[in-house]
Amino acid sequence: MVEIRYAVMADKELLLSKDSHIKESIWKDSINNNREIIMLVDDKFVGWLRWNLFWDKIPFMNMLYLLEEYRGKGYGTRMVEFWESEMIKRGYDKVMTSSQANESAQHFYRKLGYRDAGGFFPFCNVFEIVFTKELK
Repeated sequence: MVEIRYAVMADKELLLSKDSHIKESIWKDSINNNREIIMLVDDKFVGWLRWNLFWDKIPFMNMLYLLEEYRGKGYGTRMVEFWESEMIKRGYDKVMTSSQANESAQHFYRKLGYRDAGGFFPFCNVFEIVFTKELK
């Protein structure tokens, strides 16, 4: 059985043990604003999706992470589809995300209908590709 739901404070230890990309104080804001989604399969933790607002008005997926053993099985697609559906319910008609040019995630996002919108070199030497998608 697959369960996709918003994370709650009771998920803190689990998520923070897996996610080294976020400070605890910021994570609390994500939880309080329903901006962190988790997936469980047969009651086992599979991964998470975190988002925020770009320009304070466009949902931007900051993080999509699946544990290694659950990759390539359609779970990422299901999480993104859930998130997009939730964004439509909240009244948004566009979403964004990004991926480093050396990551295979860029192909995943294109397969889901995300379009290249440009990119930049952040504080490292790897090009970050920005993707946009119009929701229907």
